[in-house]
Amino acid sequence: MAIDIERIEEGDLDDNHDNNHAKSGDENSDFNSMMAKWGLLLLNCMLSAVGTIGGPLLLRLYFLHGGGRKWISSALQTAGFPILLIPLAVLYFRDRKTIGVGKFFASPKLLLSAAVIGVLLGLETFMYSYGLSFLPVSTSSLLISTQLVFTACFAFVMVHQKFTPYSINAAVLMTLGSILLAIRKNGDRPPGVTTSQYLLGFILSIAAAGLAGFILPCTEVAYAKSSKPMTYCLVLQYQFCMTFFATAFCAVGMFVNNDFSAMQREANAYELGATKYYMVLVSSAVVWQLMFVGTLGIIFCTSSLFSGVITATLLPLTEIAALIIFHEKFTGEKGMALALSLWGFTSYFYGSYRETKNQTQTNLEAKT
Repeated sequence: MAIDIERIEEGDLDDNHDNNHAKSGDENSDFNSMMAKWGLLLLNCMLSAVGTIGGPLLLRLYFLHGGGRKWISSALQTAGFPILLIPLAVLYFRDRKTIGVGKFFASPKLLLSAAVIGVLLGLETFMYSYGLSFLPVSTSSLLISTQLVFTACFAFVMVHQKFTPYSINAAVLMTLGSILLAIRKNGDRPPGVTTSQYLLGFILSIAAAGLAGFILPCTEVAYAKSSKPMTYCLVLQYQFCMTFFATAFCAVGMFVNNDFSAMQREANAYELGATKYYMVLVSSAVVWQLMFVGTLGIIFCTSSLFSGVITATLLPLTEIAALIIFHEKFTGEKGMALALSLWGFTSYFYGSYRETKNQTQTNLEAKT
């Protein structure tokens, strides 16, 4: 199944690492397998980076120039799932003869869990979009970075993820950063946004981070309980089902809110023009879907906590991009919150380094 995070941090991705008497040919095969797994992890990290940085910027662009439909903006985060049919079709025609059709498709149990988590994801995207409509991207990103705290807590309960003083320190620092932003709530309130709307956006962003922190360990549990050995093809099928049901959840909200009939009017009134309005929608859907491919792929390769760390690490880049593109205010409180977040990231990675170093020393002593 997934590659264990402890083994990633020890630099060992080989499933046959305990075989000390492998032949030269097997060693080469194992090395190639290890490099392939590292390459897959790197690819997923890159996809996650594209979505984590580009997704919020495109969504904020939608709101800044006349877009105001919360359910539409929510659906955009998952509506790009049809693009997954392309890699799935390629994998199907490549593997159907070697592994069989029965082994290619995900089990109903796995798809059912994806459907349930998809509904939760739809709720999370709605809360995130609603919050972002009242907040600058940089502030929203700082708040969403608390997802790492929630992921760590839920991972501890659900998948028995180990806590260290460094990971606890990271969680505390990032929480303090959010509290600091809440205390000085008027420091970066966008024009036209009331204090109550700003607070609502703040609360919804924190709630979205909490729900996202719950979804990641749930996904890891679903992988672990799969009746079939997890492959990257099954991961893509899982994501397709999950984002389909998330989109369906948002589509119900769009129908109730009459968003389908309002899209044409919103496009005609969009400041950048109707053509660019639809370009923003389509590109946003594609970029967000790439983010989900990367996130679920990282969970497949490592763990939900590591996926949360990667996401949290990328969020400062989102803040910097927002400052450059949208010329958002960078207040002193926001700078301190960013410093606390970076300190938290550094603490986590330093803790991982120390743990890896100690584990390596222990292994060397055991061999001698």
